[in-house]
Amino acid sequence: MSVVIDVADVPLERISFGVSPLAELGAALHVLAEPSHHPGLLEWAADTRAGLPPDLADRLYEADILWRSTRSDLFLPGIAATDLKEELDTWERLDDDAFVVAVVELSCATSFPHSQPSPLHRAEDRRRARELAAGRGVRQAAFVDRLLADPQKVRAWLRRLLQDCEETFFGEVWQRVRPQLVADARHKNEILRHRGLKEAATAMSPAVTFDAERGRLVVDKLQDGWVRASDTGLLFLPTAFGWPHLVVRDAHGDRPVLQYPVAVPDMPPTLSLATVQQRLEAVAHPLRLRLCRTLARGPHSTTELADAQGLTPPEVSRHLGVLKKAGLTRTRREGRYVLHELDIELVGRLGADLLGNALR
Repeated sequence: MSVVIDVADVPLERISFGVSPLAELGAALHVLAEPSHHPGLLEWAADTRAGLPPDLADRLYEADILWRSTRSDLFLPGIAATDLKEELDTWERLDDDAFVVAVVELSCATSFPHSQPSPLHRAEDRRRARELAAGRGVRQAAFVDRLLADPQKVRAWLRRLLQDCEETFFGEVWQRVRPQLVADARHKNEILRHRGLKEAATAMSPAVTFDAERGRLVVDKLQDGWVRASDTGLLFLPTAFGWPHLVVRDAHGDRPVLQYPVAVPDMPPTLSLATVQQRLEAVAHPLRLRLCRTLARGPHSTTELADAQGLTPPEVSRHLGVLKKAGLTRTRREGRYVLHELDIELVGRLGADLLGNALR
């Protein structure tokens, strides 16, 4: 599974790295709503939430459908900026249909949805929007009801909410992280211009690769999606609050956006989804799981394992081959015997690698 960004027809000068306070605010609000996704930011999230005025905390909870599990397109603008007010002003240029779709086009699907019709016109589309919101909570459903009844009023309410966030905590946050983000975007733009998109993708994240032959950026995610940049270009936005997420915005004809983390914890890199899937499938078989239990206790020969399991050595060898191909076991020779042993450290990371791919 992966998200593919088609850049085959995109001039290189239409691809760039930039910064966005609105995108960074969206990432920070997600951390406040789901701090368990971001173990390195638990202290920041706890301190920030404790300092929120009760009214602001209540309003953030009402609107968290926009950033809790799926980030609204409103928070991933297709332009780079340094001022939050400038970005919020772009909301005023959206008609009611475009604004409402950006708010309610949210679901838990593992693939990118097609562009949705505005729920302002058909009863069936309004019902679907309310259904998705109700799945997130009573307050979120009430928020969408208000949106459908009076989009302009909710637009003003939401803008006021984000301005209050800036005054309460985000203004200080942006001043602190902005130099790091600007420096990262500048450095990546230099790589892009002088060494090409492949090197820039590698510098951005090991989970992003560039297929030069097909003109595609491939984002290794537990999600399917196809985004076409064409002549609209492509914008990369660094974030100090993003890890472990890579967020892709498909605005259906507008400039696509990929938000990537710059602050990455000092820990082993998350394996690719294909490798994690291969390892999970290797241990899913009951016999191979029993072999892992035995090998976790120490090295064993094929004959020992066959005797213990009541199988023939060739049968055991086939299962050991699957485990070894997945990288879960290693072998060493002692005299005329080949001993198999479990890679304890690697198996211990399997859950973390799975979670890393699920959250990416």
